[in-house]
Amino acid sequence: MWRVRRALVVVWAMFASAVALPVANAAAENSTANLTACARVLGGAAVAGPTKSVAWKVGLASRIGVFDHVPGKRLHPSTSVAPTDAPWLLVLGRPHSAYNRCWLHVRLPWRPNSAAGWINANLVAVEKTPWRIDVSRATRTLTLFRAGRSVRTISVVVGKPSTPTPTGLFAIAWAIPWHPNDFLGSWVLELTAHSNVLQQFDGGDGTVGIHGRGGASLLDPLGSAASHGCIRLANDSIDWLVGTVGESQLPGTPVEVS
Repeated sequence: MWRVRRALVVVWAMFASAVALPVANAAAENSTANLTACARVLGGAAVAGPTKSVAWKVGLASRIGVFDHVPGKRLHPSTSVAPTDAPWLLVLGRPHSAYNRCWLHVRLPWRPNSAAGWINANLVAVEKTPWRIDVSRATRTLTLFRAGRSVRTISVVVGKPSTPTPTGLFAIAWAIPWHPNDFLGSWVLELTAHSNVLQQFDGGDGTVGIHGRGGASLLDPLGSAASHGCIRLANDSIDWLVGTVGESQLPGTPVEVS
């Protein structure tokens, strides 16, 4: 019995080796093709998720499909995203190749706050940014970083206990010039974040933003927790922020709220 079993093992091993070789070669060829796909699209750039010193973002030129996971040969998007949703999206991790296509995992500008999906790298512009914004609810401050170094820390108003500013990794979706004497102040930087308490607010879907201060919002002192979830800066501070980074460069910039 042992000899029979041993003979079967030897025969199976020889058969498996004969079959495995072309399969392994095919897998290697497919892997090489996949690597070439991302190298071709990204030009060898070390695209990855945001760190303290660098982040990557993608620019949209038209509406494209979004996938819940890296797709196979057949493409069946779960939804789509367009420049009207956000002109730039933050890349969350390393690219992934499959079937000679290169895919990027990005933060999406809608609920839930963890919304993310995979998009075809061939259909977007890919750009690196040294800018990053960190917001601390504990110290009620906003810090701008460039290439990992703190540029400036600013006192802000954060959400009150009943409507706290949500925590997590977000991105700036839009940079909108506003009216200095209005409640929202001189600039509104809409985030991909949304209130976890307010499903709707002031005609919107509870979008959280970084904005200036004017009118009644001046009644809440900087360094307090008094907003409906948004992060408020003095107008001269947000003017400085926009001027330093650049209005066109702000969309897609990572914003970490802790």
